[in-house]
Amino acid sequence: MNTTLASINSLASWSKKQERPLVISGPCSAETEEQMHLTASQLAKSGNVDMLRAGIWKPRTRPGSFEGIGKPALAWLVAAGKANKLPVCTEVANAQQVEEALEAGVDVLWVGARTTVNPFSVQEIAESLRGVNVPVMVKNPVNPDIELWIGALERLHGVGVENLAAIHRGFSSSSKTAFRNDPLWDLPIELKSRVPHLPIICDPSHIAGNRDLIPFVAQKALDLDMDGLMIESHFHPENAWSDAKQQITPQTLAHLIQSLIVREPVSANPQFKNTLEVLREQIDQLDDQLMHIMAERMKISERIGTYKKENGVTILQVSRWEEIIASRLMYGKAMGMEESFIKNLLKIIHQGSIEVQNKVMNVGVIKQEAMHTASNP
Repeated sequence: MNTTLASINSLASWSKKQERPLVISGPCSAETEEQMHLTASQLAKSGNVDMLRAGIWKPRTRPGSFEGIGKPALAWLVAAGKANKLPVCTEVANAQQVEEALEAGVDVLWVGARTTVNPFSVQEIAESLRGVNVPVMVKNPVNPDIELWIGALERLHGVGVENLAAIHRGFSSSSKTAFRNDPLWDLPIELKSRVPHLPIICDPSHIAGNRDLIPFVAQKALDLDMDGLMIESHFHPENAWSDAKQQITPQTLAHLIQSLIVREPVSANPQFKNTLEVLREQIDQLDDQLMHIMAERMKISERIGTYKKENGVTILQVSRWEEIIASRLMYGKAMGMEESFIKNLLKIIHQGSIEVQNKVMNVGVIKQEAMHTASNP
């Protein structure tokens, strides 16, 4: 647990119902005053939304696309929230935007993914919030770096911002997948384990990039015990000025929220704990066997490295790697395992084998480099 974040408060107080999940919704961008009021009123009628969101300043990768209305749209957002008795939130990227948002009456701020990646920008925002009692949510950085994510939270906490939450919106990836941003669920899970009391809100809209995938991502987030959802909605998504494909109507959002299954992290059934302990004991025993098998495998890899060294053979043979992938994939899939899991597991094992062989085959070179570094600090 990260002790510097020990006094974080919860954003639960912003939920009217005081129950999970907290739902934050609204358009990607505040486009017009009419759009904000129509969307907000439809969201409020559903009774499922706890906070109204909208982008006022929109950071775009390249110039020329819609980058938000800016300061005038703050009044539309705040007025729409007040008219429908919803607190409002928006993204800020620098001290001036913080000042303008707070002056307009915005209730909650969030730091975007492109800003989280830059400690200087986060520190500027933090300094502008010194002594200000406002909740702040921090999106994960665009790249999968949990230290940057935690560092941004620490900078805000360091100036006295205690009402903090994290937003998981996925990570940029060069690989083509069904998602706009790779969810990499293990990172928010690690964040939860390191800072257990920190609320984590999932942003299915930015992970999916496609409205059809939003229900799947939202349910996955709740199954991983996340505390809330931020989902973009627009009274007419097809005509949205930005990110049209990932926005849904308020009516669709209402159906989605009602269809989600909210599970608890513990059960009141006394038999549950006993059964769970038995199953976990079985997992522990299998893990012990896996560790033993992996250790034996690496010992064989070490012997292979020695044999290759004696015969002047390279560490990597692509044909052998392709053979492993093909045969293990077929075997694993026949046993009901997912292809992506098998590939990721084999890559980790293969990389470990390469590292073992490299130490055997280049032990002299490695020692010389270490000696050189020690003598030339």
